[in-house]
Amino acid sequence: MGFLVRTLITAFAFWVAELLIEGISFTGPFNMFIAAIIFGLVNALVRPVVALLSLPLTVLTLGLFTLVVNALMFAITAGLMPGMRVSGFGAAFFGAIIVWLVSWAVNRLVVDRAAVR
Repeated sequence: MGFLVRTLITAFAFWVAELLIEGISFTGPFNMFIAAIIFGLVNALVRPVVALLSLPLTVLTLGLFTLVVNALMFAITAGLMPGMRVSGFGAAFFGAIIVWLVSWAVNRLVVDRAAVR
């Protein structure tokens, strides 16, 4: 159940990113759900390797290079997902930030409501 909720939250975050960033587009709402699954898989499988390899840059930039890693994961997702288009690095960068912010905020609301019960 938790996987489905987090996937729906990520799909919602993709929808918000599509609304706010001109360079991000999806061919349909169901593609956002599939992209959310692919994004989760990319973050689970590829991100740890890239984060480890980029650790010196992350330390050197006091953690700011993590934003570039997040943008790269966003771009990889767009490359793997035929129904998702990201026009460039800037769109991937700001799209990743928006997806992170929306996911964080909605997850906080969902977790806080579940904890109240």
